[in-house]
Parts: sequence; structure tokens; C-alpha cells
Amino acid sequence: MTDDPPLADAVDDTAADIATMEIRGAATIAAAAADALAAQARETAADTPAAYRRAMRHAGRRLYDTRPTAVSLPNALRYTLGRMEGDDVEALRESVLAATTAFTDRLDRAQNDLGRVGANRLRDGDTVMTHCHSTDALACVEHAVDQGKEVSAIVKETRPRNQGHITAAELRGMGVDVTLVVDSAARRYLDDADHVLVGADSIAADGGVVNKIGTSGLAVNARERGVPIMVAAQTIKLHPDTLTGHTVEIEMRDEAEVIDASAREEIGEITVENPAFDVTPPRYVDAIVTESGQFPPESIVTLMRELFGESADRPWEAPDGTNADSADTDATEPTT
Repeated sequence: MTDDPPLADAVDDTAADIATMEIRGAATIAAAAADALAAQARETAADTPAAYRRAMRHAGRRLYDTRPTAVSLPNALRYTLGRMEGDDVEALRESVLAATTAFTDRLDRAQNDLGRVGANRLRDGDTVMTHCHSTDALACVEHAVDQGKEVSAIVKETRPRNQGHITAAELRGMGVDVTLVVDSAARRYLDDADHVLVGADSIAADGGVVNKIGTSGLAVNARERGVPIMVAAQTIKLHPDTLTGHTVEIEMRDEAEVIDASAREEIGEITVENPAFDVTPPRYVDAIVTESGQFPPESIVTLMRELFGESADRPWEAPDGTNADSADTDATEPTT
């Protein structure tokens, strides 16, 4: 095994900031990872193609290991390192730099483009029902309003953190008429809705949607009522490593969000569970809206392959799946 290739300072600094959540949010994490890879591409002193590839994979591994379950992070690595190609060091360098530039440009345009796509599904006079707080979902409404459409909203509170209050405030800022309802009233008010509009934390290869807890139940009720469900999510939320949403680990949050110490003492010994997300099966979703267009859930895997390669691709690893820093050695390349 050779010594680890040296890392650019930007890679170590970015990895540390992602790990400590100084850098957070899907788009911010993805952009920071792409910028760090660009720094590595420029600064690495490798003088053979094999050494250069190993240095770039080492940088990718360093970034990936910080928060591997943050979907946007491996997707940034897939997009950029998956486009690394060339027969000499300079060609490899230029391919990585071109890929990082294309990726960050795509991020800069993504939400605006997504909003325009989603707005086309909304008609003048429509009422949307929302759940939780999603800037991607709100972008669809904002573009519809900018097009001169009159849109109203039924906003679920989304307990226990009440993120629906944030959604309500932002919709009012757009001039949208808002009705705020408790979560358990959703079924009653679905008869007044033309669309259910939600975001996503990640989307599995089968089109299953992982989103704030309560999304799945809302989708089931909406389907029974005949109300179409639109999911707004940038492509950095696509999860190529996950065949179905049910294989995604669901975060369990602090019970203090649900019950305080005095209430717990009054009730007695109980188990309190507070899952952050649930999985909506693709059969309950009508359309997934991205910056690349709108897709039925069963077609989302095609978009994943187009953007990120085959679902098993991990270009920060060696082609044979071994550690990124232990392959591609030859007798002529340096070990620094």
C-alpha cells in the first residue's frame, strides 16, 4: 500500500466544517464538496494519471466519510468524480474542473428552474395543501404567483416542531391566502385542495419519497380523495444508493419535542418515540418535480443514472471497490 496522497487544505477544512455542521443544508454541502474537489484538482502534484486519480479519490473519500448519509454529499462526488476522464494528468485535471463548474452552475439554477416546472402544474385559482417547510415546494408557488395566478394554501402545522408556521409566513409574504390547520384535520380539508405539494429529504431509486413524518399518511388520504400529490425536490435529493425508501434509516429525534419533564412525571413510565421522517411509496405520488423536469416516480431511476451513473457507482473508491488510496499504483509513479 502506498502513502496517502496529500490533500489540499480546502479539502480538510471543508470536511471538518461538514462534519461539525458548520456547513449544513443539502445545496450548501454539495457546493462546498464540489469547490473542495476543484481545489484538489488544481493543487495536486501527481505526475501520472494513476497517481492523479488516486489523489482525487482520496479527497472524495475524505469528504464522503464526514456525513455519508447526507444525500447531496455523495451525489456531488458522483457527479464530479464520475466525469473524471483523460489519458494524461492535464486532461484529468481539466475534466474534474469542468465537472465541478457544471455542478455548481446547476446548483445555482436548480431551485429557480424547479419552481418554473412546478408552477406549470398549478392553475389560476388552485388551492394547495402543504406539509412541513420546503423551499423547493414554495418555489413552485412563488413562480405561479409571479405568473399572475391566484393560489391559496391550506398549511398543516406539522407538529411537533410546527414547521408549517414558517411555511404559512412565507406564503403570506407572497400574497397567498393561507388557512392553517392542525395535522389531524388534513383529511377534512383535502376536499378543498386541488394539489398536495410537499418537498423531500431524499428520493429512492423506485421513486419512494422520504420526507417529514406525516407525509405518507397525507398522501394515502389524498389518493383516496383523488387529490394529486406533487413532490418538489432538486436532483441533489435523489438517492442512488437506495433501491426503496424503506431501506433509509429514519432519524429518531429527542422526546423533549413531544413531552416535557412535568408531563412525563404526571403520566408515568412510558416510551416516547419521535421519528423525524416517513416513507411515501411511489404508488401514492403523481409527479416528482425537479430542475430537470417532472417525472412519474417509476422514471426517477432513469434520471439518477443520467446524472450520477449506475446506482452502485462510488467514484471515490477504486474501480475494484478497494480503498481509494491503495489502488492504481505502478512502478513509475511517486508515492508522495
